[in-house]
Amino acid sequence: MSTTPASTEFDLVVRGGLWFDGTGAPGVVRDLGIKDGVVATASADPLPVGPDTEVVEAAGRWVMPGFVDPHTHYDAEVLVSPGLPESVRHGVTTVLMGNCSLSTVFVPPLDAADLFSRVEALPREHVLTALEQGRTWSSPREYVAALDALPLGPNVAAFIGHSDVRAAVLGLGRSTDPSSRPSRAELAAIDAGVEDALDAGFLGVSTMTNPWDKLDGDRYRSRTLPSTHASWAEFRRIHRILRRRDRVLQAVPNLNTKYDVAFFALATTGLGRKPMKAAVLAAADTKAERWVHRIFGPIAFAANRIGRGAFRWQHLPTTFEVYSDGIDLVVFEEFGSGRAALHLKEEVARNELLRDEAYRRWFRQDFDKKFSPRVWHRDFDDTTIVECPDASLVGRSIGDVARDRGVHPVDTFLDLVVEHGRKFRWHTVIANDRPEVANRLLRQPGVTVGFSDAGAHLRNMAFYNYGICMLRRIHEYARRGKPVMPLESAVHKLTGELGDFYGIDAGHLRIGDRADLVVVDPAGLNQDTDAYHEAPMPEFGGLSRMVNRNDAAVTATAVAGRVVFRAGEFVPGYGATVGTGRFLRAGTDERGPVPVRRPAPPAAAPAGSAAP
Repeated sequence: MSTTPASTEFDLVVRGGLWFDGTGAPGVVRDLGIKDGVVATASADPLPVGPDTEVVEAAGRWVMPGFVDPHTHYDAEVLVSPGLPESVRHGVTTVLMGNCSLSTVFVPPLDAADLFSRVEALPREHVLTALEQGRTWSSPREYVAALDALPLGPNVAAFIGHSDVRAAVLGLGRSTDPSSRPSRAELAAIDAGVEDALDAGFLGVSTMTNPWDKLDGDRYRSRTLPSTHASWAEFRRIHRILRRRDRVLQAVPNLNTKYDVAFFALATTGLGRKPMKAAVLAAADTKAERWVHRIFGPIAFAANRIGRGAFRWQHLPTTFEVYSDGIDLVVFEEFGSGRAALHLKEEVARNELLRDEAYRRWFRQDFDKKFSPRVWHRDFDDTTIVECPDASLVGRSIGDVARDRGVHPVDTFLDLVVEHGRKFRWHTVIANDRPEVANRLLRQPGVTVGFSDAGAHLRNMAFYNYGICMLRRIHEYARRGKPVMPLESAVHKLTGELGDFYGIDAGHLRIGDRADLVVVDPAGLNQDTDAYHEAPMPEFGGLSRMVNRNDAAVTATAVAGRVVFRAGEFVPGYGATVGTGRFLRAGTDERGPVPVRRPAPPAAAPAGSAAP
């Protein structure tokens, strides 16, 4: 407990909440006094309040560090909506961008749009516009300065994308040509780009070997991402840099073969050398492969305990459910006939293909393969039609409709896509549907939480509130007398564990820390966390995106000591003239002080906020 002179006037007092500092220590009831963006004191006695002090009443509530979301794709959205309100309203105060080999630092806007849009299911024309209008940088340092000049809502940290730097050195065409290999000079240029990014404070490098993820646009459409064409020798060069600099590799392995998980795990080991940090997707209990959840613990144990490494899995701590408008869903990239359909951008050409009987035979063969590697279960009985011009189909499974029609489920699905296009919307659950397995994964050493994919797949899924979903599960099981883990451990996993692993000033709420915090009302941890919602996104042409709404759970979010979201509303001007976040540089001793607030240009509009 810290004592404070009575004459001290705080900017913010959070009164009487159960305070968790993010270290894993048990919560204690305290008043938090915040001054100049920093936690100045934590007092068991009531703190003095001046005429200009903002007060958040937190009695009966939990006060904890703002959540760290380690896996987002906000790289384009942050340029047009720097408040990133869909994360902040759920208690996220730090986001990590540049995942999955994708960043926008080195390549020009057209290449960046082709890299991002199909992989992350974003409207290409809006991504391209955001980058063309927002790009003012030509180096990693200038990129950092450009983000810091925005009225950021949350704090931002970033990886440099392997596909980004590789495409910048080789050109997008050569970097995605399997017959092309970089010269020694080009490999050295890739290394130099990585070093420049690390010098500017980037977290590390993100990479991808999964062959599902394809380029958008017309020039090299349907080629796999540049990083998937890198040799193991190229990867090892990057690993040596990361190991020497104590930075992080974020990786997505080949989800078909899975064997390169072993390569990434071995790369982290520290036997006779310095270990390398790596965060790898994804620890999940998939419906398609019910055995796979058993491998995550042994791999982490082998890498970390036996190999003395620093290997971590990324895990989504809630049910992995997805929605699809017609056939526009990334799981169809798993197999050849699905990829052929997604290759065609125009609906007329796509429908012509889907009607073709030879194509349908191919699709049925792909779909019915029993032992092919997969993430999607490919069971049309395990679906629900949620929207359709034919209202009689809503609420039914595609398999049920197929039985009524007396045709193969694949033909029924393709018929519905041809007939109704994107107005035919359906839902399924991919993974994490068994609570007992999900709870075991949460407790598994070597498993960290995150993987929200916030800012991507806007029509397919919404996990902006995964932290609240996790706290709801912890709270419910504790009330049943079957605790999953102590509450302070859950808070640590959502906050300090991540800040410490990635080496950034985030995830803690101790005296002297920057006051990034969320106030959670346990009474609001109810079924609303799972409810379906959509909201228009004016920055992307009014696209109706999937969102989450649990405003009874998150009663306040503060960044750098400023309450920006409270009682379901953002402060006026949030993300336009009010900015609270900063770019968090890895490898520095930055801690606490509030950055200079930089207003957006006069023409900027509020970032989709609901200002009172």
